[in-house]
Amino acid sequence: MEQNENASSAPTGNDHAESLEARRRRLIFRAQHRGTFETDILIGGFVDRHVNGMNAEQVADMEHVLQLPDPDLTDWLFGRLPIPEEKKTPMLVALVDDALTRMGKKEATA
Repeated sequence: MEQNENASSAPTGNDHAESLEARRRRLIFRAQHRGTFETDILIGGFVDRHVNGMNAEQVADMEHVLQLPDPDLTDWLFGRLPIPEEKKTPMLVALVDDALTRMGKKEATA
């Protein structure tokens, strides 16, 4: 019986896609419910606009970003402090660039 359970729990192509979709849905919820109105809008808006085009690696990067402390994220999002080199990931840089552009603090890049 134990062997059958292991065999049936192996991910299939559909399970992987569903798993990524479930992670995307959780990501949207988490991004829109950070705790402060401003970060909910900035982070949630970014995730909502980009999540469907994110691959598994990008979703993981965004999940990591959402684990960062709110005070740090807020300082970076509002341009009060630069992102420290050791914290920079492609997703965090894109998120901060998007936030600064939306607030009119940075020119949009093509």
